[in-house]
Amino acid sequence: MLAIFIKRVFMAIPVLLAVATMTFFLIKLAPGGPFDAEKAVSPQVLKNLNAVYNLDASEWEQYTDYMTGVIQGDFGPSFKYPGRSVTEMIASGLPITFELAMYAILIALVIGVLSGVLAALKRNTMLDFIPMAIAMIGICVPTFLMGPLLVLIFGIQLELLPVAGWGQLAGDKILPSITLGFAYAAYIARLSRGGMLEVLNQDFIRTARAKGLTERMVVIKHAMQGGLIPVVSFLGPAIAGLLAGSFVVETIFQIPGLGRFYVEAALNRDYTMILGTTIFFSAMIVFFNLISDLASLWLNPRSRDV
Repeated sequence: MLAIFIKRVFMAIPVLLAVATMTFFLIKLAPGGPFDAEKAVSPQVLKNLNAVYNLDASEWEQYTDYMTGVIQGDFGPSFKYPGRSVTEMIASGLPITFELAMYAILIALVIGVLSGVLAALKRNTMLDFIPMAIAMIGICVPTFLMGPLLVLIFGIQLELLPVAGWGQLAGDKILPSITLGFAYAAYIARLSRGGMLEVLNQDFIRTARAKGLTERMVVIKHAMQGGLIPVVSFLGPAIAGLLAGSFVVETIFQIPGLGRFYVEAALNRDYTMILGTTIFFSAMIVFFNLISDLASLWLNPRSRDV
């Protein structure tokens, strides 16, 4: 397992380098600059600003200096928030984004696994058709539509839950977590159903039933370990996707997390903030994919030689 871990880490380094390089030069191709939205300033002041942030150097020199800093763990200063570094802003926004992602994945796992396993056990009945129909709706409805819909129903019409903020009011974490986790619950439900159906038809399940084990023991002790391997494999990219895709939910519900910083950075041409968060999110995607791969290998040792 350790050899596999080290191998995957070294394979990820060129991917992260490619992402950072492409992001850097694509930003430079975009129209506008970080100081275009400011009040009109004299050419001398603009020249001094460019010198302070190294924007007067050639693009290759800027790229080399920036990547040198990234290797040392320094993502540079923020253009939008003077006096604050990108690393500090990531550190301040990440706990909120991570907490939101954890609530969302918990909701997704509980709803997805329960409905998927139930649908597999009650195949071709209403207990199969209804959860899978709801799962298809969850896959098709994007978060930027689901969020306002939940706000309209539970926040405005029923007045049951707050519609903005994070940690300021009781219950203000419920709607964002459901909004972010609902689509992933739908994917997990379908993966759970497919994996369980495949395992339930295996010979060792029939053998377990022939030995007189209860259906509950057969499902929990034997079927779920193999049937939920697709879900475990999906968890890595799912958690990474929740972290990277939270910017829509954070914008809708006014949550001061890392995703909202990313949106503001894109609107304000905050080059270093865009680069820093992109590299960080890419690293998170690689990390959680690696963790899910190792977990899948642990659950299914036969795949280690594949």
